[in-house]
Amino acid sequence: MELRHLRYFVALAEHLSFTRAARQTHITQSTLSHQIRQLEDQVGQRLFDRVGKRVFLTEAGQNLLPRVLRALGELDEGLRALSPQDQVLTGWLRIAATHTFNVNLVPACLTEFLTRNPSMRVVVEELAASVIEERLLAGALDLGISYRPDHQQDLAFEPLYDEPLDLVLSPEHRWAARKWVRMAELHHQPVVLLSPEFTTRRLLDDCFRQCGAVPHLVAEMNTIGPILGLVRRMNIVAILSRQAVPEDGTLLSVPLETPTPMRSPGVLLRRNEVLPPHVASFLHTLRRACDKTSHSTRRL
Repeated sequence: MELRHLRYFVALAEHLSFTRAARQTHITQSTLSHQIRQLEDQVGQRLFDRVGKRVFLTEAGQNLLPRVLRALGELDEGLRALSPQDQVLTGWLRIAATHTFNVNLVPACLTEFLTRNPSMRVVVEELAASVIEERLLAGALDLGISYRPDHQQDLAFEPLYDEPLDLVLSPEHRWAARKWVRMAELHHQPVVLLSPEFTTRRLLDDCFRQCGAVPHLVAEMNTIGPILGLVRRMNIVAILSRQAVPEDGTLLSVPLETPTPMRSPGVLLRRNEVLPPHVASFLHTLRRACDKTSHSTRRL
């Protein structure tokens, strides 16, 4: 039995999803499945039940999990104790994100990162996805937070979580108290959307076609700030990530159903590049924050 088997076991036990566990551990789903089978062969018991695409811990798995967590926790604590105590991260971290992630996610991650590393300095830019890709390739950024690029072989993309798009509206809108809204209900309803050149807009157009809805398109905009401003001032709705909605209560987000528009945000890095310690540290902070986001956006 190797250490990696235990870490893969914990990841799958926490997520109960081969997709999310493989993403967290940075291996393929087939490799994860093979590693779990090896572990089960070594302990002589099934640790997971697989019913279709659903995964459940067996009784043996439930008994093993807390013991493995304690063992890994003590191991990690021991490794940290061996690390140089005077190691301080310094320098500049250069990141860029699209508007959606600069509203809540980036400030939250930077708060934690800079609190832990007060000697670090950060440059944050809000850019279009295509510009983020260009600046990464030019060496002007350390990492970007965006969506999967269509054609970019020199960049590595790591999905961070699955993100549903919500209906964004004012507290005075007649749907403000709804628990969800079906996409078909937007037929002939006034909406403001991103411009057609955005991948998100093409995704929404596909969803409208699926449910046979033709919304009344009041405006198309290429930035999110003016969209939010228009929703505040008019009795119309938008469809955006809930990450883009300010936390001041001036706007609300309501889940969409049948279908639910879904995207996968992620981090962009230069392919095969060894990350400097300060970049790796921020990426770790980002992954943990996005794992919490994934749990908070998952519907029961």
